[in-house]
Formats: sequence, C-alpha cells, structure tokens
Amino acid sequence: MKVVLIGAGPGDPGLLTLKGRDVLALADVVVYDALANECLLRYVRPDAEKIYVGKVAGNHAMPQEEINALLVRKAREGKLVARLKGGDPYIFGRGGEEASALAASNVPFEVVPGISSTVAAPAYAGIPLTHRDLASSVTIVTGHEHPGKSSSVHNWKALAASGATLVFVMGMKNLPHIVSHLLDAGLAADTPSALVYRGSTPAQRSLTAPLSELPVAAKEAGFANPSVIVVGKVAGLRATLNWFENRPLFGRCIVVTRAREQASGLAQSLEALGAEVIQCPSIEIRPLTDYSALDTAVAGLHSYHWCIFTSVNGVTHFWQRLRHAGLDSRAFASCKIAAIGPATAQALYARGIAADFVPERYVAEGVVDGLLAREQSELNGQRILLPRAAKAREVLPDALRKAGATVEVISAYETSPGLGNKDEVLERLRTGTLSCVTFGSSSTVENFLTILPASTLLAHPETKLAAIGPITAQTLHKHGLPCHIMPAEYTIPALVGALQSYFTR
Repeated sequence: MKVVLIGAGPGDPGLLTLKGRDVLALADVVVYDALANECLLRYVRPDAEKIYVGKVAGNHAMPQEEINALLVRKAREGKLVARLKGGDPYIFGRGGEEASALAASNVPFEVVPGISSTVAAPAYAGIPLTHRDLASSVTIVTGHEHPGKSSSVHNWKALAASGATLVFVMGMKNLPHIVSHLLDAGLAADTPSALVYRGSTPAQRSLTAPLSELPVAAKEAGFANPSVIVVGKVAGLRATLNWFENRPLFGRCIVVTRAREQASGLAQSLEALGAEVIQCPSIEIRPLTDYSALDTAVAGLHSYHWCIFTSVNGVTHFWQRLRHAGLDSRAFASCKIAAIGPATAQALYARGIAADFVPERYVAEGVVDGLLAREQSELNGQRILLPRAAKAREVLPDALRKAGATVEVISAYETSPGLGNKDEVLERLRTGTLSCVTFGSSSTVENFLTILPASTLLAHPETKLAAIGPITAQTLHKHGLPCHIMPAEYTIPALVGALQSYFTR
C-alpha cells in the first residue's frame, strides 16, 4: 500500500512529469481535484477507480478532512493510490496537510513535484521571474488573506523593500488591498505589474499595468481567479517575450471530427499553433465480427496484381490479420501496392513496404487515373485487392472494373457513428466561441450531422467549416453547408496550413 502525491501542473497536460505519468499508469485508485486537467486521466488504467474530490470557491466536492481519510482508507486496502493535484502538491496545494495525515496514520507515501502555476503562468505570459539585470530573487505570497484582519501575516514593508519579484496567487478578490499595502509600504506606483489568467491553458489571458493602475485595469478587462499576480520590473518584459499568446491560432477553438484513432496528429498540430481543440469523433473504428473473407484474401495475396490501401486504418487492420496468419511484408512479394496518399504510404513504410504508387491527387479518382497512366491504360485482366471500411464510396472499385480489372473489395474494419462531445460543441456555438469544425472525410460529415443538424451550423455563420478535400466539400454542399477552408493538397498537414492561413490572414 502507498499513496503518491502527484503535481499535475498548471493546466497544460504536456507539463505533467514523466514520473507522474508512470505512477498514474500503475495506480489502482486515482483521487483528483478540479485543477488537474482531466485529459491526464487518459494515462490511468481502464480498471482503476477514479474519485473526484475537487474544490473550487464555494463548492467543495469533499472537505479536506474527508479527503485525508479517503487516502488513508484506500491505501489500507492494499492499493496504490495516486493523489493528482493541480500545480505542485506543496505550493499552496494543501499537500503538506495530506502528507501529515498519511504520516500520522503510518501510511507510506511519496511526492512527485509538479510545475506550479506561480512559475508556469508568468513563463507562458513572457515574464521571467528572475533576470540578471532586473531581479535576483522571487517571493511567492498567498493573496487569500482576509482584508478585514486586524493584522497581516505578511511583512509588507519587507516585501516592498526586497527588490524581489513578487508573485501572488489566489489574490484577485483582494487585489485592491494587495496593491494598497504595497504602495503604503513604499513600492513605487509605476512598478511594472501583470496578471495572468489560467496560465498555460488555451483560455490564458494576460495584461500589464503600473502597480497603482492594476486594480482598475483588472476590473475593466474582467480578470478573475484563477489568476497569478506578478509585481516587479520583470513584468515589463511581457510585451516582447509573450510567446504563448502570439501563436497563430491562439484564441481559436477548433473541432476535430476524426475518429479517436486518427485525431491525435491533427489535434496536436493545431494545439502546437495555439488552438483549443475539442475532439468530437463522429466515427468509431471497430473490428469485424467475422474475418474469414479478409483472412482468405491474406492467404491468397500471391494471386493479386495490385493491393490498394485507401486509409491508414485499412493498413492497420490488414496487418493485424497478416500477423494473425504468421506472415509479414514478404507476403506482398508478387503483389504491387498502391496508397491513396502520403499518410497511408507512411503507414506502409513503417511496416517495411514502400508503396509502388501514390497518386498526385489523393482521392479515389486520382488512384484510377494514375494506375491507368502507369499501366499504359491497360488494367484489363488485372486482379486488384481493395481492403477498406465495410461501408465506403464505390467510385474506386467501379472505375477499376470499368477499366477492365477484376476487383475484390474486402472489409478490413467497420465504422459507426461516434457519440462525440455534443454538449460542449453546442455550448461553444451558443457563446459564439467556436471558430471552426474540421472534416477529414465524407463520412465524418454525414455522421457529425446526425449529432448536430445542418440547420444548427447554418444558424452560426461565425463558425467556419473546413474540408480536407473536394469530395468532403461536396458532401457539405449536399447538405446545404458552405466549405470555407480547403487545402490545395488533400492531407492533414495541408489542412493545418490552410487553417493557419485562413485565421491569420
């Protein structure tokens, strides 16, 4: 039995430490609070028990004493308990109280430090807390002190005279009192100061103002908790070092409708450019209930002239059956291979196959035209294997048959409509904060419109629609929807580039 107190970082899931991730993957129980980014729970075992104990102002899911008792009880059941806390467990995180309760109960515990918002939020706003020319020390102060107290726990004169960068947390409610104390203690009215709201998250906002003007600036800009207050000369560097909020898609909220298995690359690329991504998978990829037809095709690969893969999913599921049969890439020795686009070709290359043909246009029509040109317009008598989704467009097999080929279409996997995040998307539409919905195929359009009807999207013209290529765009048009963004090359990297160009022009 053991409890591990883990700092989850300030909000950016990439700031979780490797050790924290590894403990989450091993834990039997995960006790997490409101400040920890919930996407971190993807590292947790599916069978692990997850318990929410979040505390926000005026709404405590569980009192601290009960949290302490819960940790002790779960550990005494012989379980590895991960206590996931926002920021760092020991910096204004009450981790010390939890550790003391564990020690008093003779429960073994460890601490995995996390990146505190006191450090991360200023850094993400372009404010280095120390600087050789401006500040040689940092003082971290709670701003949660009651303003009506007869005396303060803080030595305001010492703080004002220290020359240190001052970082206040949980202090927005008391901001006027904090500023008043500092000014009364002798800190100059024009001392550079800054606020950083929800630092390191897509909702981050920051501002700078002279110390005496900070409360008014905060009120006018609508700043509230959770915000970090920075006072000191280094705050003046924000204007030139604010990298996070200057990324090309910062402030844009973009929906990704691809299946979860495919969405990560697009989502990560958009997030790297500053976008807030809502994953709303309109497709679920499922294995077949009967693989007999696919297994027969795998066993007879030697009898085909061509095998054409039209998606990464097709490659993935075909290779699973190849391995099941005890075979590898050598099974394609007498069969040429075509890939519909570079992503599919890369999936093949990762498995030891260099595609013999990739069309210039990454659509079914491009495959047919390219093969006809390659084979000197002669596909007559050629046997072609086409492993793909159970339901897909018939354009490719029909055109190949018209050219004289014998085409065997084999289901390699199934697709079904996904559940998506309908409520989150609707809320974003309602508030006018949804910038774009992206579609990577015609099926994502069809399935997404079973979640949200076209009329709902048409009612919000501020939300733009992006399609990976002309076929997907045609499907949008079929439902009376516009296509605002489409790349010249029908790939995910090109779609990301088109989104960046559209929103930054």
